[in-house]
Amino acid sequence: MSRTNRQPILAWFRRDLRLTDNPAWSWAAESGRPVVPVFLFDDEGEQPIGGASRWWLHGSLEALDRTLRRQGSRLVLRRGTAGRTIAALARETGASTIVWNRLYEPAITQRDVEIEERCAESGPETRTFQASLLFEPEDIRSGSGRPYRVFTPFWRKCLEHEFGPPVAAPPPPEAPATWPASDDLESWNLRCYQPDWAAGFRAVWQPGEESARRRLARFLKDAAGRYDQDRDLPAIEATSRLSPHLHFGEIGPRQVAAGARTLPPGPGRDKFLSELGWREFSHHLLAHNQEMGIRNLRPSFDRMPWRDTPADLKRWQRGQTGYPIVDAGMRELWTTGWMHNRVRMLVASFLTKHLLIHWRHGADWFWDTLVDADWANNTCGWQWTAGSGADAAPYFRIFNPVAQSRRYDAACTYLRKWLPELQRLSDRAIHAPWLAPEAVLVKAGVRLGETYPLPMVDHAAARRRALDAWRTHVQGRPAATRAGPA
Repeated sequence: MSRTNRQPILAWFRRDLRLTDNPAWSWAAESGRPVVPVFLFDDEGEQPIGGASRWWLHGSLEALDRTLRRQGSRLVLRRGTAGRTIAALARETGASTIVWNRLYEPAITQRDVEIEERCAESGPETRTFQASLLFEPEDIRSGSGRPYRVFTPFWRKCLEHEFGPPVAAPPPPEAPATWPASDDLESWNLRCYQPDWAAGFRAVWQPGEESARRRLARFLKDAAGRYDQDRDLPAIEATSRLSPHLHFGEIGPRQVAAGARTLPPGPGRDKFLSELGWREFSHHLLAHNQEMGIRNLRPSFDRMPWRDTPADLKRWQRGQTGYPIVDAGMRELWTTGWMHNRVRMLVASFLTKHLLIHWRHGADWFWDTLVDADWANNTCGWQWTAGSGADAAPYFRIFNPVAQSRRYDAACTYLRKWLPELQRLSDRAIHAPWLAPEAVLVKAGVRLGETYPLPMVDHAAARRRALDAWRTHVQGRPAATRAGPA
């Protein structure tokens, strides 16, 4: 073998923190050349991640490094602008090839193109692969050759293609003769211990590839068969909770799809696969609408008269709206870094419609507090609920928090878990404490306005206000005298 073919390969890990079904890693490991695994923490070239994501990233990097060390390798950590840092590391190690798996956020795509162009001029060679989605965003097109804006035909088109099987982890690669210096993970200060605001995360989550595989296996065994029936019930663990593992690439979508297809055909399997499809659709939208993260996909919503009310926003963030199902969701989020998807829709609808606060404020809060914060999924979800996105919920669909609470938490288990101050209220009273007789409140030790807040807004009045704003400013029609049933 020539000297060139013995030069090391830099395997650049990004949001693909796994060894199984990782085509960039497999190509490097099977090359017969020394491989230097590297992770770059780029504060400038990517959207800065929020506090909850930083907590997860720390654990995920620790887990990947442990796995690599069991194979006689290690993860090299460097912090800095990706282009300069990866070029410096290539010179330092003598690497003649850099490999990575593609990401599709616009800023990252542009940055990667620039890195490839610089390397094409002066080396090293670059090779990129697809690992984070089922399909390249460019590969799924309508019959007219355009990107999709509606989910159902998009997913139907996806199902016409083979997902492709996940690839097994390769044998351990050869280590370099000399390891380059690595940052100490603790020096990145991804986790905060004073105060230890993430204490609740540790009770719920264990980042890493092994944990992701266990979670998928448990879901397929225990809950997947009833997924279509139970997925909207926040009090039970009926969803996969794979979203943070998928975001950080501790498990890949092909692995999840392959696992789902081991289930008997039926609505549970189909519904779960379609949720994987929504993830795919969100990234498809972002790839073809580069400003989706900051601008309305429907320009008519630029005329919406959003309210600038920081005090109202803070009450929503703290779970102090006076609507129990909304407050329970916001407290679950703060404590665990996660929120049930049905409740995500309810709290988003409340912020954008009951309070008329711009969806970007909600998206920013989720970005900072969710362990699964994903630029495409987060933006798509918020724009869907606000009515400003592609294939969005119609704006006049304004969730009634009390009706939704009674329907999806009939046993009140979710409310009592996250709102201990209301635990002693009856099932009838807990969904809307302000409607309960005074004697019921006194017996339960609830003092509205003191131990639990009164509702910030009246549902019917807030609904009328939102619909009037939408009709007048977005549709350009006179406000209706009646908004219809709540």
